[in-house]
Amino acid sequence: MALWQLWWVWLAGGVVLGIAEIFLPGFVFLGFAIGAAVTGVLMGLGLLGGNLAWMLLAFALASLVAWGVLRRAVGVRKGQIKLWDRDINEN
Repeated sequence: MALWQLWWVWLAGGVVLGIAEIFLPGFVFLGFAIGAAVTGVLMGLGLLGGNLAWMLLAFALASLVAWGVLRRAVGVRKGQIKLWDRDINEN
């Protein structure tokens, strides 16, 4: 059995990506961590088979949904913009 076919490997990958999010914040790794955790849970429940293509598809879709939810929950607020009043090249 290949390593990527084990449900706990996906959960461990989610934990590692969650820890990476702590050290490199920006909600980049958190979406992937949630996607890996969802994939691991689906595999643990037996809802996702051993085909790598389906696992990667589930991981990608779960990561995309998680990123969208995180973006809406903690992303840029309506009306929040950055106005630049000075160029870095101006002296």
